[in-house]
Amino acid sequence: MRHIAVIGSGPAGFYTAEAALKTFGSEVKVDLIDRLPVPYGLIRSGVAPDHQSIKAVTRRYENTASDEQVRFFGNVTVGQDVTVEELRGLYDAVVVCTGAPADKRLGVPGDDLPGVIGSAAFVGWYNGHPDFAGLHPPLDGETVAVIGNGNVALDVARILAKTPEEFAGSDIVGHALEALRLSNVRRIIVCGRRGPHQIAMTPKELGELGRLTRAAPLIDPAAFPPLEADDALEPGHRKAVTLLRGFASAGTSDKPVTIDFRFFSSPVAVLGTDRVEGIRLEHTALDGDGRAHGDGHTADIPCSMVVSCIGYRSITIDGLPYDDKAGHFANEEGRIGGIGSGLYCAGWARRGPTGTIGTNRPDGFQIVEEMAKDLPDAQGRQGGDGLARLLAERAVNAVSFDDWRRIEEAENLHARNGSPREKFVDLAEMIAAARPA
Repeated sequence: MRHIAVIGSGPAGFYTAEAALKTFGSEVKVDLIDRLPVPYGLIRSGVAPDHQSIKAVTRRYENTASDEQVRFFGNVTVGQDVTVEELRGLYDAVVVCTGAPADKRLGVPGDDLPGVIGSAAFVGWYNGHPDFAGLHPPLDGETVAVIGNGNVALDVARILAKTPEEFAGSDIVGHALEALRLSNVRRIIVCGRRGPHQIAMTPKELGELGRLTRAAPLIDPAAFPPLEADDALEPGHRKAVTLLRGFASAGTSDKPVTIDFRFFSSPVAVLGTDRVEGIRLEHTALDGDGRAHGDGHTADIPCSMVVSCIGYRSITIDGLPYDDKAGHFANEEGRIGGIGSGLYCAGWARRGPTGTIGTNRPDGFQIVEEMAKDLPDAQGRQGGDGLARLLAERAVNAVSFDDWRRIEEAENLHARNGSPREKFVDLAEMIAAARPA
């Protein structure tokens, strides 16, 4: 029997477990290990709460979780409760699928001021991630600057702009819904250092901005190249740019909230003394290679909060080599330490935060394929039984899939017709729900 440990129970972790079951059949047992008592990673705490159709992918993961050859060790922190070396001694292979949960810094003066928030933290706040439940973002000012030209920036802008009624059927957490209801934000500036042709936004997410109850997008038509330049774009990208052109041609709106797109604008400083008071943007231009360069012309815009949506990094784990420049674990084609080490990584932990959720599936299958070449035979390891004994000796309160289902049942119990599902945001409450008296 092969024993495989997967560190992380998000999309990459579940796809890797699925691949192992399909590759090795009845001759494998897979243990998913997560520092939180709840699985699904990015799906639970990263996908926007009003995008429930995307979160439906967890039904597929539930099929894997229901397999008797798969176990869950939640509330277990690798590097603290158990080391990588100990896992290597217990398992034939260890796969790191921890994603990229840490924010990249803006890297400009003032980026450490209170009120500068990374998108991982802000998204975690409104999604109920225990690490960010106490964030208290400053929503007392009228203007928020959102830095980035991808879908995460759109999610942040949309969440800030919605009315409480527009969250019906979502699973936004109560503390965020109440804070947004009391928000004074009336202007959301979405800043990108390049232009509309270089966005990483998709038509679906852009289209949602045109259907908001109290908010409307605003774009300067001068930001666009000539219309015929759109012909060279890939169809999906061209559709997204067409939506932007439509927003620009609509001009100003009488709706009370404005989502103001500022293309060719790069932050060079966050302004303020004890908290964010504004942001300094430098106008940029593209060179022949499509790279943006500042032209020295700046503008200071008052704002009370800056949300940075410029990318993510994996969190380091003791005992694993890390590529600090790339922001993920050092690896060669998913192998950590070369052939025969028994260490692998998949998903964002392997390649950085690129692609969609589904992109992680072929990644997981490829890693298991390489694993089958490297480790053709089982090595008589203890696997999950050995890990369970080790954790019990250390009084680590590990959570199983059955425990998680009780947590989920308790969360759904709070939901009323049309109201958001009430997630637990406190680890102690999660454990209590998992093991009711």
